[in-house]
Amino acid sequence: MFTHEDLAELQAQSLKMQGWIRQQTYSPEMEKTLRRFSSWELGELILKVNQSTLRGRMALDPSLPQGLVEEDGRQRWYTLDEINEIRRRLKINRRSLLPPRPGRKRAIRAAIANFKGGAGKSTVALHFAHAAALDGYRVLAVDFDPQATLSHSMGLSDVSEEFTVWGIMARDLIRETERMNTAAKGAESGASLPQRRLPSSVTDMGLAELRSADFVKSTSWPTIDIIPSCANAAFVEFASAQYRHLNPEWSFFAAVSRYLDTLAPDAYDIVIFDCPPAIGYQSMNAVFAADVLYVPSGPGYWEYDSTTSFIGQLSEALADLARFSALVPAGTMRLPKEFLDLRFLLTRYEPNNELHKAMFTAFRKVFEGRVTDNPIEMTRAVEQSGRFLSSIYETDYREMTRETWRRARLSFDKAYEEFRDTLVAAWDKLEDEA
Repeated sequence: MFTHEDLAELQAQSLKMQGWIRQQTYSPEMEKTLRRFSSWELGELILKVNQSTLRGRMALDPSLPQGLVEEDGRQRWYTLDEINEIRRRLKINRRSLLPPRPGRKRAIRAAIANFKGGAGKSTVALHFAHAAALDGYRVLAVDFDPQATLSHSMGLSDVSEEFTVWGIMARDLIRETERMNTAAKGAESGASLPQRRLPSSVTDMGLAELRSADFVKSTSWPTIDIIPSCANAAFVEFASAQYRHLNPEWSFFAAVSRYLDTLAPDAYDIVIFDCPPAIGYQSMNAVFAADVLYVPSGPGYWEYDSTTSFIGQLSEALADLARFSALVPAGTMRLPKEFLDLRFLLTRYEPNNELHKAMFTAFRKVFEGRVTDNPIEMTRAVEQSGRFLSSIYETDYREMTRETWRRARLSFDKAYEEFRDTLVAAWDKLEDEA
């Protein structure tokens, strides 16, 4: 027989192993640090310029960051901050090295979502965030999943639940209830909204006083911030059901969208959501706040079946939310929900596997024009980086053969570039910020 005490003992044993794994991955101070990038990576993979041209331009301007030469080595190694300074100051053949970003637009938001666990949502979110940072973008990652895989991979392991998406939602409930209680009239009918009273168990948590910046945590990547998650935030689904009962007029699904709207439009370029493997209060907040929906899926039939169920149930859930339109103040949000783009991305793909090739064809036939051209391949380097809570971009290629590392990186590079191009096209459709 097993009780809660046995489960607690098993967790304690597992936490010891977690600590050992993090010691192998993080610095001795248990903080994740970002490696430097070689001059070969800088020229060929990051800035994508001829290496001899880059060396010549760097030599002409000694005020540019010159990197660090390691002992017994000839290559120079650069921090991401140094790379971004080079990107800002240098032009090659009059071409800017800065990534495309439409002017006067807020950050573009993309949700990585699907039902099925193991579809690669956290892996895709992590790699796309890191690839975007290396591309020169400022990224905000939002971890909606109580499993907190993305948060742990970003180096955050000690997170209080009030600083997660749950805290954002609870704060929004308090503020929206106060707003509704002070409103003189309801909808166009002129009927007064009922006065709602929240219990002290909600109002006395101190969440209403938190600033928007309090939810944002820095990472080892200087241009990536994260709103983290934690296991204690798993109760958000139960708490949110209670909150809706306290205030049925509360548009719970728009809490994160309202929060993101309070951030400065130029604070970030790209916002990436890592969603839990279920349709619930957190995932509905993610998809409602997203401009672009990215649906990763494994290449098997059951993954295809799960993806079909996901888009069907998501459709029903979004249709249900449309009934809130009468309760939403004019100009605050648009219902029914519209995405600027929708894409399906195959993960764990083996190009020599006949079943995978057949399923790729099936996906493209059914979701015509919506399936990305570049699936993410399953390679040994990807498996190895995942075991140590890192992306392939954080892995030093000297830890394996360069070709093994490069093959894995090339797969993610192609998938990311398609992701970026999708976002840039959608970005142009966003309304300008006033």
